Amino acid sequence: MARFLRPLLRGTTYTRLLHLWVPMLIVSVWLYIDMSTPYVPALMLIPVGLIPSVRMGEGVQARLLLTPGEQDSGISVAPAATWRDRGRTVLWLETRMALSVLGSFSTIWGPLLSVTLVGLAIGKVPDGVPVLSNAQPHWGYALLALLPLIAMYAVVVGLGELATLLARKLLGPSRAEQLAALEERTEQLLERTRIARELHDSIGHALTVAVVQAGAARAAGDPEFTERALGAIEETGRAALEDLERVLGVLREAERPVSGRPTLVDADRLLESARASGAKVDAEVTGPLETVPGPVSREGYRILQEALTNVLRHAGSVPVRVRIGVADGTLDLEVRNPLTAAIPGPGRGSGLRGIRERAALLGGRAHTGPDEGDWQVHAELPLG
Repeated sequence: MARFLRPLLRGTTYTRLLHLWVPMLIVSVWLYIDMSTPYVPALMLIPVGLIPSVRMGEGVQARLLLTPGEQDSGISVAPAATWRDRGRTVLWLETRMALSVLGSFSTIWGPLLSVTLVGLAIGKVPDGVPVLSNAQPHWGYALLALLPLIAMYAVVVGLGELATLLARKLLGPSRAEQLAALEERTEQLLERTRIARELHDSIGHALTVAVVQAGAARAAGDPEFTERALGAIEETGRAALEDLERVLGVLREAERPVSGRPTLVDADRLLESARASGAKVDAEVTGPLETVPGPVSREGYRILQEALTNVLRHAGSVPVRVRIGVADGTLDLEVRNPLTAAIPGPGRGSGLRGIRERAALLGGRAHTGPDEGDWQVHAELPLG
């Protein structure tokens, strides 16, 4: 019983009832003008439904009254873009009017019949009510007085559910709209993945350098070395804060400009940070780095950053060879260090996977893994 009466406590039941009543306002006005042609409003809906913006208006109404509060209602609020959408809108308008007639009939005659039955129970014979106008007064009619109200309640709730189902079917997104929504969702996921990589690379590198520097300074017991280590930690932390501020600016969609992403022109900062952490970095740069296109240079910087971070995290203070070359329309980047037992195997770790993903996004390729006794990160990125 409680489940049967639950819709009475839901606001959606009453907003749907309002949605069913709205078309009857048009019908009522027309019947006041010419009662002999009640079908005219239904005919007028055909050209009206072919107007593209009508679909948007019906979608807004359906969302507001049929599915209030639902995040994903399955009802489109875009204008009709194709003739198929316009045809579905016309069918929806005609269906909505038919449901409105049924709903209005039940909400008018349900209470009227209940009042009539109560009148018969107390001895008052109704006038002009079919069937009951010839009935004889009897107290037993009082027992039937609730039946019309129950029937009206069931019809209203059922028509509301049916209207919602048909709205999702006839006003739902078209295939083109579904494809556009899917593409937008894909773009959002790609952007989130890119931001996650940015945070992993920049913040992960800064934390790794800070941990290595702090551990080395405590073990050294040399005030001068400790001073240099603290300076390196401070510089790396400042750079990480700049990266974090830029990423947070993107997430907030702030109107103010944010600091640009670092490029390979700033690679010296990474190399000095690795050297300050104890790694013996041998760097060789050939070719004009300043001519490398921005996207390639930025991704190259991140690949170098992740490679050096992995060296510090897994191998510690070991010799590192860095080769950066620009020639023949390709950016060639290689980082090698002696292979240790702590180095993860090929294909493991989100950092190594991120290196390969960055290269693939630019149409290049990257290899990470053992090579002739060393651990190697080698990326080739096309410049155009």
